[in-house]
Amino acid sequence: MSAISINNTDWKRVKIKLQRKYNHLTDDQLQYNAGEEDQLIDRLAGLVNRDREYVIFTLKKALVNIDNNRL
Repeated sequence: MSAISINNTDWKRVKIKLQRKYNHLTDDQLQYNAGEEDQLIDRLAGLVNRDREYVIFTLKKALVNIDNNRL
């Protein structure tokens, strides 16, 4: 089981936040389906050159403040 759970509705907003923070990320690189959190975390870790723990922290932060545009 993954460290986080993201539904498709929340992912749309989290994706926007990630693209604002990491403007080199494309829509194709950020493809996601619910239940594929581990694959997403591993892919993001490589794309932003960070470790898994940092990516998990960033995603959790985005989910906690889902209505806020900041990450």
